[in-house]
Amino acid sequence: MTHQPDQSSLRRTDHAVDSVFVSRWSPRSFVPQDMPEEDLLTIFEAARWAPSAYNVQPWRFVYARRSDAHFQKFIDLLMPFNRTWAHTASALVFIVSDTIMPGSGDRPDQPSAYHTLDTGSAWGSAALQATMLGYHTHGMAVTETEMIREVLNVPDRFKIEMAFAVGKLGDPNALADGLRDREKPSPRRPLSETAWNGSFKG
Repeated sequence: MTHQPDQSSLRRTDHAVDSVFVSRWSPRSFVPQDMPEEDLLTIFEAARWAPSAYNVQPWRFVYARRSDAHFQKFIDLLMPFNRTWAHTASALVFIVSDTIMPGSGDRPDQPSAYHTLDTGSAWGSAALQATMLGYHTHGMAVTETEMIREVLNVPDRFKIEMAFAVGKLGDPNALADGLRDREKPSPRRPLSETAWNGSFKG
């Protein structure tokens, strides 16, 4: 059974946008079931078409579905707090970005100033595509980057950016006491506090 919280009081747009942007939110309760790999690949396909400076496409995804032999390994790489709920997800994904912009012609390889920005754009596309397929995602910060690098065989030139969980929305009552009340879509500040004409006003 899918549990859909009421978003009407917390998620009212200032201007008309497609409903997918408002429907996307980050729950922690997932139905502990596998997902078809094709669905996960569709989510990555959406990310593949994200904007990219110089078309470098620095993002990379390393994933495990809960039916994989790798799934527990991925759980163990998360921060302890995130392990308490992310173990119910259908898949876990680590996102890394290439810090080097490959050379072209007479231009040598050089450090990239855009790899994190572009990879964030790809993550946003992935999260929206997941929503369109009836899934939810929850992004997670990562701290044990050297352990992640070693366990997942990530080369030194790649920055370990984040992880995310994906799955069908579960019952919030399955969460620990401190998390149940937080299991609802978060609001956003007014657009007038984010976008300004002519000069910065924050």
